[in-house]
Amino acid sequence: MMKQQHPWSGSISRGIALLTSIVLAGCDPAADVAEQCGLDVTCSGDGFLEGNAAISGVASIDSFFGAAIDLDAAMVSLSGSLRSRLDAIAASIGLEAGASGAEIRDGLDVYLQTYIAGDLQIDYQPARCEASVEAGVAAAAECDASVDPGEVSASCSGSCELDASAQASCSGSAQLVCTGTAPNFSCDGTCSGSCVAEVSAGATCEGTCRGTCTLEGGTEVEGFEGRCDGTCEGECATQMSAGGTCNARCEGSCEYRPGEAGCEADASARCEAMAGASIECDAGCQGTVEPPEVSAECEATVDAKASASVSCTPPTLAFSFEWAAGVDAQAQAEFRAWLEGFRANFGALVAARAESDVVAGAALDLVASAEGALRGAVTDLQGSGDLFASVGAGCALLELPEAASALRASTESLQANASASIEVLGAFGG
Repeated sequence: MMKQQHPWSGSISRGIALLTSIVLAGCDPAADVAEQCGLDVTCSGDGFLEGNAAISGVASIDSFFGAAIDLDAAMVSLSGSLRSRLDAIAASIGLEAGASGAEIRDGLDVYLQTYIAGDLQIDYQPARCEASVEAGVAAAAECDASVDPGEVSASCSGSCELDASAQASCSGSAQLVCTGTAPNFSCDGTCSGSCVAEVSAGATCEGTCRGTCTLEGGTEVEGFEGRCDGTCEGECATQMSAGGTCNARCEGSCEYRPGEAGCEADASARCEAMAGASIECDAGCQGTVEPPEVSAECEATVDAKASASVSCTPPTLAFSFEWAAGVDAQAQAEFRAWLEGFRANFGALVAARAESDVVAGAALDLVASAEGALRGAVTDLQGSGDLFASVGAGCALLELPEAASALRASTESLQANASASIEVLGAFGG
């Protein structure tokens, strides 16, 4: 028969020896053994700061420490990601690593004035974030013994990704949304990419002219593709901001609601909850994961586990600007090359900033749980009459302040870099 292991003892034999000493001493196991019997019970093994979640041997308590470890790691990673993107932007405009958000913002203003007249306009939608529904359900089953993972599911306030073949499961308080190439390139929804319209002779084109460009003075350039400073005949392709409406041909990704027709075979599909509703979700949830009902001490733990799994996709960016007077072809090429690097870093900042909101909020809730509902549950276990649970709870009480302190420190570091990113994103309306 295998021996049961407990974080506060080397093996079950030590626990039996302790229980025997209590009985021989005429002590009540339901009372505080350390006070009543004068026993020195020391919590052994690594603690929370060493990455150990098995502090108490009680699932509902140790699940908290596991969630705190996951969330702390997510915040450290996110903070580093934000800082690396800020440093990359800083380096691209001649600033040192570690520059503040205000310094980067001001540096960008000076750099852009060298190449463009006025402001650089950046149009984009918020990053799309997805949390793991499976993580929430698994955390609920791990923390609360009354939850059977095979019989419960989490709900989602937002939208759930679907396999295209699973469209029939999108019903009731949800509607099917498809993303991909629009049927016949006609996007009855929102378009991300190029919107291409036919134009007749004499028309102006603010985007890319494909066809004949007639310059000032009457010179016609056939087979032209690019920005036409005169009039255009043929097609005019306009770069859409993410989520824009295209009343012509959408050459890009179209987001549309097909009704009963269903999505095209090559499109991705998701089930989107209607306003104020939530839907059952078996995979990724774009929005807020609402885990199954659990005990009060497990609520923040389950939310933290789901939040630690969140992943946000950088949005599509659409740039618009006008060249400053005297900027030659070489300088224009240099700026375009810089702009591509800036595009990647700016988009990643938007995504990391969105993730930081989710995990920082979950961390604050978890700290509150450590000082509230969870601490209350741990205190109750101390007087439960269960020797192992009682001593394990005592070990947990010693580690709760360490976990809360670590979460606060990581949250502060994350928020500092998130605030710096706000300075940069805010300069462009983000």
